[in-house]
Amino acid sequence: MIGRLSGTIAEKSPPEILIECAGVGYEVTMPMTSIYGLPELNEPAVIYTHFVVREDAQLLYGFANKTERKLFRLLIKVNGVGPKLALAVLSAMSADQFVSCVRHDDVSGIVKIPGVGKKTAERLLIEMRDRLKDWHVSSTPATDAMPVQLSNEHTFVNSLNDNAYNNKGDATNALISLGYKQVQADKAVKLVYTDGMSSEDIIRHALKSML
Repeated sequence: MIGRLSGTIAEKSPPEILIECAGVGYEVTMPMTSIYGLPELNEPAVIYTHFVVREDAQLLYGFANKTERKLFRLLIKVNGVGPKLALAVLSAMSADQFVSCVRHDDVSGIVKIPGVGKKTAERLLIEMRDRLKDWHVSSTPATDAMPVQLSNEHTFVNSLNDNAYNNKGDATNALISLGYKQVQADKAVKLVYTDGMSSEDIIRHALKSML
């Protein structure tokens, strides 16, 4: 079992990254809440991982901390919830936000996550309630749980139009891979995009706009 990777960030293609460790590049799928906190390319990083072996694939999921990984592991134990849906949950909201939804029986907040219908949301609330009864929620307000980076931090002087196009396209593709439909992704990206935004900023704001 691969439990942790320590290396440098070689590539970012949300929701996937490539982290190079001692000359070996590992492809890791991560929730957006974890990707937001990653350092820039070629910078050192440590991520906690969960390894999934299937008949047709070996998949590595990564998380910024053990708390996110713990919630991911609890989610995939719920009947009908696989890694892809658990990833969508943790991309749409922070761990504390999800725990808050469970404790307040907030079905409406859960069903906004792509791939989660009312029945699945109700099952999540029921099955996760006992598993999260001892979960410690941080004192940080849920709405501030995700690292916020102002768009001007990513503004490039004299940036080319094709960079903006690529960032918007990358953001749209990332949202689709998380379970949103093409129309939803296109609409959300168009709604939040402003000049100079990185693909990660676009994704973050687009996800928040759909919750």
